[in-house]
Order: sequence, then C-alpha cells, then structure tokens
Amino acid sequence: MVGDPTRLRLKYGLNPQQRGAVAETSGGGPLPLSVLCGTPSVVNLLDALQGWQLVREASRALGLPAAASMKHVSPAGAAVAGEVDPVARAAFRLGGEVSALASAYARARDCDPRSSYGDLVALSHPVDRDTASLLARVVSDGVIAPDYEPGVLEVLSRKKRGAFLVLRVDPGYEPPAEQVRDVFGIRITQDADPLVIGPGVLARGAEGGTPPTARQLRDAVLGLVTVRYTQSNSVACVHDGRTIGIGAGQQSRVDCVRLAGEKADRWRLRRHPLLAAARFPAALSIQDRVNSVLRLIEAEPGAAAETGAAGPVPGLPAAPLDASEKSAWLAGHTPCTLVSDAYLPFRDNVDVAAGHGVRCIVEGGGSSRGKEVAAACEEHSIALVRTGLRLFCH
Repeated sequence: MVGDPTRLRLKYGLNPQQRGAVAETSGGGPLPLSVLCGTPSVVNLLDALQGWQLVREASRALGLPAAASMKHVSPAGAAVAGEVDPVARAAFRLGGEVSALASAYARARDCDPRSSYGDLVALSHPVDRDTASLLARVVSDGVIAPDYEPGVLEVLSRKKRGAFLVLRVDPGYEPPAEQVRDVFGIRITQDADPLVIGPGVLARGAEGGTPPTARQLRDAVLGLVTVRYTQSNSVACVHDGRTIGIGAGQQSRVDCVRLAGEKADRWRLRRHPLLAAARFPAALSIQDRVNSVLRLIEAEPGAAAETGAAGPVPGLPAAPLDASEKSAWLAGHTPCTLVSDAYLPFRDNVDVAAGHGVRCIVEGGGSSRGKEVAAACEEHSIALVRTGLRLFCH
C-alpha cells in the first residue's frame, strides 16, 4: 500500500494490540490528506479529522485563524487568533510579536494546558515558522494543517526523534452527503449534518430581560462550533475567542457545567497577581511551569507547595492560594459565555454556571422545564439565547 492514495496503513487501532488498521474513504476515492512525517494510529487520525473540522468551521464563521488542542476526540481547548496575555506568554516562553496562527494555538493550548499535554494540534491555516517554533517546545503528538511554509517541515520532523506526526489536509475537500459507521458488525448510515454555524444561528435572539452583548454573541459562535465537535454531553465556557473551560462526555449535563466551570476558574486563577507575577527559571519545562501553578491553585490551604519537578520554584508563592484569596479574585474576574450542545434540562445548570462567572447562556431550548431555566437566568442576571439546535457528537 506504499504510495496508494486511496489507503493509509495505520500504526495500530485504538489500542496497540489491535495491529491491523487501515484508513480509506467510504467512497473508495483518494484520501484528502497525506502523511509528511510519522505514522498515525487510529486515535491520532480521529483527533486530527475531528480537530480539522472544528478549526475549519470556526475560521470560516469568525474570519480568523483558528486552532484546537485535541485529546481523545474532544478539544481540550479551541481559540481564534488574538492577544496572548502575559500569563500564557510566560508559560510558553513567547517573546515579542507572534503570528496570528501562533497566537491562536497559544491561546488554545492555554485554555487547559494540563489536558493539552500530548495533544494533536489542528490548525486552520498553513503552519508558519512562529507556530512551528511553539510546537517544537510543547509536548504534542502531531499536527494537521492545510499546508506548511518552507522550512517548517524540517523543524517539525526533528521533534520526537522523527516520530512527530505531520498531516497535510486538502482544504477544499468536502465529505460525502452520507455518513457511514460500523458498530459491532452493524452498519449505521445517516445524512451528514448540513448546518452551517455562524451568527445567523443566533438570530432568534435573547429571551428575558438581559440582552447578550456583541462580544458574547461572537463567543457563542465559537462555543457552538466547539461543542459540535466535542463528545456529548458537552458545554463550553468561552471568553474573548477562547474556550477557557470545556466539560465533555458526561452523562449528566450539570456535571458538564460544573466541570467546565471549574476549568474556567483554574484559567482565571492562573491570572491571580500572586501567580501571574511568577518568573520561571529558564531551564524549567513548559509543563512543569503549568503544573507548578496548578498545584498552588488546587492544593488545600496549609498544604505543602510541591511546585516543581525538583522542589519549589523561585518566584512562586511558597504556599497555595487560600479560599478567601480565590473567592476575592474570582468574584470580579473574567465573565464568560456558556454554550451547551443541547437544552439545559433543569435550573441547577444555571445556578452552577452563575457560580463560575457565566453571564450569558446559549442553549437549544425545548426542555419541559424551560421556564424554570429562563427564570433562573433572570434571577442571576444572565443573558439567555435559545438556538433551537441540538449538536450531539458521539
């Protein structure tokens, strides 16, 4: 199968003991991607294809380069190009100006940098030198993009001793109108989802007395695209073009809200002045920088601060943030928009969201308790937008 454009032999299936694994198009035509470096496994390929759909759609909807950090077929973070704040710059050792695409990936990786460890990176635009330089510094398994600028492949091919996966995808490829899936020897066929997500899907407008802002509606678009490619049930907390918290694959929707809210709080607390002022030793790895700060956020008051791989990190507080410090910072910092892939069934989702700084909720609507959900939004002064959509991903 070497050189066969219609079939790609994979390293293995979902697990290493599943030795035989091949990828081909359902229609038997040429594959819309090529392997430039490395050998993909099934999980690598699933992450790449899921991520590519997400960033292509987000970029089209918002008119900006987009990036996603994929783990186990769901995004750990997704973002469009924008400002990279000092905390993310310090964590990823970024200095000076960076390209729009590099900013998108830095922002996506910074959403949940612990979960992004060993990610598959999806990028909407050709990879430039700034982005390649960032990829070379983080622990990642591979990247998918429509192209690579001259010299970039040479940089990436040195990563992981040549095992770093580099995929080029045809940006003009459109999948068939039918989706086919085999489960336990049973073939399921369904129409591909024709929905195009953009500002128009929010045209039904707000319900209740608190209207959403233009920024909240823009964040809602990124949130809708993100949950569309996140294992259901799923919700995303979005702030300024980045998903600062994603709750994925939970059987209870309120657990999704709680998980996304806790991740959003960790993102905010990493920006607490006592932590944001840290100056890390040059030799400290990116992941040790991230983990050092998270340990100080998550440790119980009075717990020992075992911050770095080799002990405490100079420049960081010697003890964890206490409950009062956390509460004071979270009370007024960084409101966000929460987007759900389907309706919120009970008001407890709203009550939990309000406790995590959510000021706008976007949900499908249609719950039998929808009036209770709307009333809860009114009580918390949360803008409510109902789309009439369901965006399950399984």
